[in-house]
Parts: sequence; structure tokens; C-alpha cells
Amino acid sequence: MKLNDYSGDSYHSADPPAHVYQLQINTITQGILMKLRLDGTMFLSQLLFGFIVSCTGTIFIMPVHCVLAEAATEFTVANGELSLAAPAGWKQVQPRSRIVETEFAIKPVKPDNQPGRMTSMGAGGSIEANIARWYSQFSQPDGTSTKDKAGLKTLRIAGCKVTCVDVSGTYKDMPGGPFAGGQSIDRPNYRMLAAIIETTDKGNYFIKFYGPAATVEASADGFKKMIEGMVSTN
Repeated sequence: MKLNDYSGDSYHSADPPAHVYQLQINTITQGILMKLRLDGTMFLSQLLFGFIVSCTGTIFIMPVHCVLAEAATEFTVANGELSLAAPAGWKQVQPRSRIVETEFAIKPVKPDNQPGRMTSMGAGGSIEANIARWYSQFSQPDGTSTKDKAGLKTLRIAGCKVTCVDVSGTYKDMPGGPFAGGQSIDRPNYRMLAAIIETTDKGNYFIKFYGPAATVEASADGFKKMIEGMVSTN
């Protein structure tokens, strides 16, 4: 039957009866829903989509905003033998220094203005010497020892010994890098989370995440999961 076919002895009015309207609405709705089922995959892939509501003979198309979660960004160390997944939302950027292999910028959270920074690099020197250098980059407002307030623990991940450091205070920032010299900038209320990865035959790799305390705290769990989730690619 055609949707506009109202011929018949019982239909004499110019306007069709209400149940005919309802029949049309139901037929249209069923057709659209069938189309959505057939093209469901394509339909759901759209960022903006609608859903259909049939109410008292009226069809409404209502917009729904689909927010797609950002995927984690994977990077490697030790010549690609170890893989880590940076937290979703961290933005991979061009390293500021040539000795840095991988760098991420972390969006600041209130009340911070400066973004966080995460770097990954291979380097020499003993584990103890590098940790002592990190401690020396932080000072405490009350003059106490930074080492006494720092956190230090050792883990075994993906067959590697990993030393994790958590230090905070006033950070002596060297914009040109720790070995570039020049004037340092004191940045109060900063924090650094770091991991030293000792490989069997590729040397040591250093992953540091530092920035304003609130920004680092907001991503501290993500950093921890990134380190503890490191896997071997072999």
C-alpha cells in the first residue's frame, strides 16, 4: 500500500484518520531503524550521530556527541627492545636537546601555568651518581635535606632492574639542559618522578617526568603505570 493512498469508501475527509498517520510514522521509523542496523558500523564511526524517538506521531532527530578517548602513545628504549605506553593525553614533541631520544609535553592543571615535561634518554654514570645529581637540583624551603624527603624504590620489570625516584622542592631548571651551563631558574613547588632502567647489554636508560607539583600529581598514577607496564619487544 502506498503511504498516501487514502482511497476507499470509509475515507471521505481531506485529512486521513489519526491511525493512518501513526501507520506512516511506524513505517518510516522501521525503515530508518533497519537502515541503521544495516549501516551500523559506518553510523557509529561518526563523531556526531543521532537517535530516533517516536512520540505521539512525531519523529525527533536528537544530536548526540560521541567523545572518543585518546589512545596512549607508545615509545621504545634500548634500541627498540623495551616498549612503554605514555598516558593518554600526553603530547609527543620534538626533543629540546639532541641527547633526548623521546619527549612529551604534559598539559598543566590548575593552579599551574607551566606544562610538565617527560624525557627519555640513554646515559652513562653510576645509578648513585645520577640520583645524587637529581637531589642536588632540588632544594627545600626550610633548608632540610632533599635526600631525606625523597622517595626511592627498586623494581624488576621486563627482566630489568628499575630504580624509581620521587623528589620535590624548589627545582633549579637549566633551560639549555643539565650539561649546557648558563643561568639556572628557580621553580618553587616542583616535583620529579624518574625511573632508571638497567638493561643487560644496552646500558642504562633514564625516564624523567618533572614539572609543577599539581601537574605531576595529576599524572603520577599514569607515569607509574607506564613504567610498571614496560614490556620486552623480543
